Amino acid sequence: MNELIRAEGLTKTFWMPAGELQVLKGIDATFSKGEMVSIVGASGAGKSTFLHILGTLDKPTAGKVTYAVSPSGEETDPFSLPDSGLAAFRNRVIGFIFQFHHLLPEFNALENVLMPGLISMRQRTAGEGLSRGLSTRGELQEKAERLFDELGIYQRRHHKPGELSGGEQQRVAVARALLLEPLVVFADEPTGNLDTATGEDLFRLLMEINAKYGITFIIVTHNESLSRKCHRTLEMADGRMAGQ
Repeated sequence: MNELIRAEGLTKTFWMPAGELQVLKGIDATFSKGEMVSIVGASGAGKSTFLHILGTLDKPTAGKVTYAVSPSGEETDPFSLPDSGLAAFRNRVIGFIFQFHHLLPEFNALENVLMPGLISMRQRTAGEGLSRGLSTRGELQEKAERLFDELGIYQRRHHKPGELSGGEQQRVAVARALLLEPLVVFADEPTGNLDTATGEDLFRLLMEINAKYGITFIIVTHNESLSRKCHRTLEMADGRMAGQ
C-alpha cells in the first residue's frame, strides 16, 4: 500500500494551573492508502488527542504530520498552510465520525449531510474550493441521497435528528463524513454510544465502505473485538505508541 499519512515525533503538551501535562510523548506512525487501522488503549492514553492532530483539528506542540495527497505523491504539511488553506484541505481530504454525532437539531438529516459540500462550494467561490467532481447543490444532493440509500436510511433523510434512533443518527454522520469523497476518515469511538448489535452493524458498514471505495479509516475504539477486524491495531499507553 502507498503511504498516505506520516507522523514524526509528535508531542502535545497542555499547561494547566497545576503544571505541565504532556499528553503525547514523541509518536511516530504511518498510515497507508486504503487500510483500516484501529487505535486502542486505556482512557487517558492520548488516543483522541493523537487522532485530532492527525485530522488537523489540533496542532502538535512539536513534531510533524505530512500527507501524500497529490497525484505525484508530493507531501503536504497541512499545518504549514494558512488558516483558510488548512480549512479547505481538511474539507477536501478528511472526514470525521465522532462518538456523539454532532448533528444540527434544527436541520433534517439530508441538510446535515449537505453542510460540508455547501461549505466547499463557498470555499471554491473564494478560490479555495477543493471538492472533487461536485460543483452544484443538485450534484451534492444526488450524491447525498445515494449515500442515504447505501447506508439504509433513505426513507429517513427528511427527518430531524431528534426523530431518528441512535444508530440512524450515526449513519447520517457517516454519510456526512463521506459526502466529499475524503481520502481518510477519522472515527473517534464511533460505536461508543450505541448498543452492541447496532455498533456491530455500523462497524460492518465502515468495513464495507473501506473495501468498496478504498477510503482509509483510522478508528479509536475501546471495543477490542471490533478492533481486531481492522487490518492492523496500534496500542497507545501513557502518550506513546506501543513499541516506541
